[in-house]
Amino acid sequence: MATDAITGKHTRFGNQRSHALNSSRRSWKPNLQKVTVRINGSAPQRVYLAARTLKAGLKNGSIERV
Repeated sequence: MATDAITGKHTRFGNQRSHALNSSRRSWKPNLQKVTVRINGSAPQRVYLAARTLKAGLKNGSIERV
């Protein structure tokens, strides 16, 4: 299972509940992207990052795309 290299986000599981409270299993998946980046000035590496993590890192300068 792919995992976000920085935050550790991965697929989560739970129940989907209907109005009648019937339940069935469902999953929530983060929007993982395989990107080549430098994290805090390290050597370039190819990692999985959630789109939200990538956007925040690019904005605050801790992540640089290569």
